[in-house]
Amino acid sequence: QVQLVESGGGSVQSGGSLTLSCAASGRTYDIYTVGWFRQAPGKEREGVAAITWGGSTAVADSVKGRFTASQNNAKNTLYLQMNSLKPEDTATYYCGRFIRGPWSLLRPADFGYWGPGTQVTVSS
Repeated sequence: QVQLVESGGGSVQSGGSLTLSCAASGRTYDIYTVGWFRQAPGKEREGVAAITWGGSTAVADSVKGRFTASQNNAKNTLYLQMNSLKPEDTATYYCGRFIRGPWSLLRPADFGYWGPGTQVTVSS
């Protein structure tokens, strides 16, 4: 089994930046692709970005140009660098392990083993 834990959330003003981390433990050799997702109150979970072990990435159109996914394989950790944050980015951010399907489409149903999430709040 693999466990994922997010960290790095917080409260920032519009235009600010945050870097989220997702640390993997357990059967880390099962982690080839991990995705970032977010869920705001009353809304469905949506894909944000994903990155493979080899460094290929996919980013949702809504955050393209502002968010960047990266990884440090030696530390079993992936990151989400968020710049130019907007109030619309306010959500709980989760990382999840890719399970099946076309990973680059960032469909929540194709990922699982979610971490507990970390809250990001962006004020205007």
